[in-house]
Amino acid sequence: MAEADAIWALGCMSGTSMDGVDAAMVLSDGVEVFEFGATGYRPYSKAERGVIAAAQGRWPGEAGVAEAAALVDEVHGELIARFGGVQLVGYHGQTLAHEPGGRGTHQAGDGARLAKICGLPVAWDFRSADVAAGGQGAPLAPFYHFALAVRMNLGAVAFLNLGGVGNVTFVDPGAPSPEAEGALLAFDTGPANALMDDFAARRTGLACDYGGALAASGRVDQEIVAAFLGHEYFARTPPKSLDRNDFAPLAAAVAGLSDIDGLATLAACTIGAVRAGFAHAPFPVGKVLVCGGGRKNPHLMAGLASALAMPVVDVEEAKLDGDMLEAQAFGYLAVRAQAWLALSAPGTTGVAAPLSGGRISQP
Repeated sequence: MAEADAIWALGCMSGTSMDGVDAAMVLSDGVEVFEFGATGYRPYSKAERGVIAAAQGRWPGEAGVAEAAALVDEVHGELIARFGGVQLVGYHGQTLAHEPGGRGTHQAGDGARLAKICGLPVAWDFRSADVAAGGQGAPLAPFYHFALAVRMNLGAVAFLNLGGVGNVTFVDPGAPSPEAEGALLAFDTGPANALMDDFAARRTGLACDYGGALAASGRVDQEIVAAFLGHEYFARTPPKSLDRNDFAPLAAAVAGLSDIDGLATLAACTIGAVRAGFAHAPFPVGKVLVCGGGRKNPHLMAGLASALAMPVVDVEEAKLDGDMLEAQAFGYLAVRAQAWLALSAPGTTGVAAPLSGGRISQP
């Protein structure tokens, strides 16, 4: 494939933080990334976020799910309408529940309905095939991380995404393809911003601990951190994945702490979880490129640099867009899905063999 085969895809991402929808255009043939395009963001209102939050942990047919799905479709359609030149939309939807090996995975949003709303072909339902085949269904950005590492000549590198849940991708761009054995290892590290944001909102009314200032002034409860890091998840061999609510007991454990001590302790748990993840690194990396909202928290970044004893830098230092990287990833994956190329592999989700997936809906 080559640039002559490339199309402009618009990837859309509504993450576990439930703050809003990111959208970003990429020019790709499904193998290489040739150009980055326009980006956009549409925040959820407080009422909209409430509708989505009320459906968290629920499955199709349960109370509130249809309302949340319709809302997610409509908000995405509103944002997509701002873009021109789009040939294909990548629609992740909003994860409400994720239980690989159990009930499956559930992203609210109907790609067929969105295709009619925006009048464009939509690639969607990216995770179901992987979960049905025995994979974790997450994370899915690693194939895009591989393409970026090749494009930007990054060498062996780790991409650390600190969204609501943290995930890491170890990339060897010298491998012949992302699905090649040893090219990638990816997995969820543990909670990142979700528990801290929820705690900050309950205690202070703020959307988050801006700049990590509150956490930086607090005292870490080391007993809580030690108990948290004793969870069997951290010793489990990757690939592995998490649901946003998998560490709800941690939220209960910090409930008795002061505002600043609670945030300090949750930040220490995030840092400790990432450090535990790096114990599974399959090869040495030169640096850690951090994307997602957590990279804007100096307290978190300093703690990670100390814990990992290697350069931990904002992904912008590699001339990449840390706010839009996940949205770009789903544009890239949309092109791969349309071309029936693999979206996951044993090293990224634990699926038995490289596997394509997703559905394409026409307007």
